[in-house]
Amino acid sequence: MGHGMGRRGIRTVVLGAALMVLAGCGAKTAATDEEATGTAATAAWTLAAPIRIDGVRTAEGGRSLLVDAEVPDGARDCVRRLRGQLDTVEHGTVYVMVTYETRSLDRDYGCTGTQRVQATVKLDEPLGSRRVMVNSADVFTPVGATSPPALRQCGENGCDPTPPRCTSSSYHQAVNDTDIPQHTSWVERGCDDTWLVLDLSTRTGPACGDVGDGCSSSDVSQRWFYRAESSGWRPVATNGAAGCVGIHKVLPEFPERMCASLPRLDRG
Repeated sequence: MGHGMGRRGIRTVVLGAALMVLAGCGAKTAATDEEATGTAATAAWTLAAPIRIDGVRTAEGGRSLLVDAEVPDGARDCVRRLRGQLDTVEHGTVYVMVTYETRSLDRDYGCTGTQRVQATVKLDEPLGSRRVMVNSADVFTPVGATSPPALRQCGENGCDPTPPRCTSSSYHQAVNDTDIPQHTSWVERGCDDTWLVLDLSTRTGPACGDVGDGCSSSDVSQRWFYRAESSGWRPVATNGAAGCVGIHKVLPEFPERMCASLPRLDRG
């Protein structure tokens, strides 16, 4: 995200390496009485980070953070000692860590499901407009949040909204926010201050060897229509028909001047 490099970056690397070592080597912590007597499974408790961070919101007037996370679950105890901790505050970003101990790394122990948990992180002062980075990976911000006290999660393009413009970089943002495979190319079919039309093409097919081995690939095409929002271009409809009849069935307000000359899309 471009914040807190240098000394912050060193701390991130050290912490990530520590968690990987603990997880990979099965660092054992205090055993339960059952394990000591050999009456239960002997899977070791290991330190780990959540499978996924689902959201962050403020509490207590901004002096606490509630972090929703996904962790392992199963018929036996799979998680203990869930902990949320303030790491440091640098360059307008509050860095926090969420960890727990788990037996999920032992496949025979049965921690094959997941559950949602909540960790509380106490802050030294109210969050204000600062960003929050969880486990040196997921970034959230109160700026532009639509459902406070829940924070807005930042995307791969950062926390700052990308203004919708008729430019290549803005089209790239639109494609990234569309539910399509990676490495998709685009052709602009129309753009103004409110609407954008892109023909998207994705190469599909098996991995081929030498020419003539009977293996072939093809392009799969889709036409997407986007509306300008404060956070950038947002996909609202898809239709490959020629002209306006097809798109007006699903998006009646789309301007005729931008669809009248649209050719029929060859889907490949």
